[in-house]
Amino acid sequence: MARCTPGADDTRVRVRPLLAVLVSASAVAALVGASTRATAGRACGDAIGDNGYAYAGHQATSTGHGVRATLTLVREPSVASGHVAGWVGVGGPGQGANGQDAWIQAGVASMPGMDPFIYAEITREGREPEFILLEQGVPVGKSHRIAVLEMSGRRGWWRVWVDDQAATKPVRLRESSGRWAPIATAESWNGGEPSCNTFSFRFERVSVSYGGGGSWRPFVAGHRFLDGDYKLRDLASATAETGAYRRSLASDSVIPYAFVAASGS
Repeated sequence: MARCTPGADDTRVRVRPLLAVLVSASAVAALVGASTRATAGRACGDAIGDNGYAYAGHQATSTGHGVRATLTLVREPSVASGHVAGWVGVGGPGQGANGQDAWIQAGVASMPGMDPFIYAEITREGREPEFILLEQGVPVGKSHRIAVLEMSGRRGWWRVWVDDQAATKPVRLRESSGRWAPIATAESWNGGEPSCNTFSFRFERVSVSYGGGGSWRPFVAGHRFLDGDYKLRDLASATAETGAYRRSLASDSVIPYAFVAASGS
């Protein structure tokens, strides 16, 4: 698994890569159909972290029972090799029961020669990561509400939600309840090639659930992932509020945390 490279003022935190090693670009292309859109790359230099992975995003200061964000592609991704993604999720390498890998994440991703798509990725203890294609053909500028949330009354059972609709079946992740600090981040992998990818994702209404089923409060950024010349720009600040918002995923309450994560070009 990849490890992000924090800045000088950050604490090193392990982050799992999108699609792990399970799904190749050709396999995903077979699922969603190849696009005729060409991709381009450039020499990447210092934007690439360990094993070709690089990140721009945040981990929350505290653990929770879910994370959500309104995700938007700000500009068309350019993916020369590998993938780019903007995602929210919990868990990671070594964070499951008995120190095994376990996580659940969902977001918007793109691969070479393909239009962006919405996906979920689930890794259960002792199993290979599972990739789930949720929606294809995500256009620039169109926002989607994406959430990873523990179920009410079912400790350790999780689901992915897209635009306020359940998008996956319940998934049990043992010893996960209330143990994981949520993450919202952009990610790029260069596919092992000497090229880099460009992206810009906007994360809005980023929030953490402090109870199963949705008890939302503003996301408070703690650890920062920022590799190379990538950029993080806050659009709003979150305060460490103690009151919970309404439980509905479709709540109109203002969640005052947002940021843009982008490559350096």
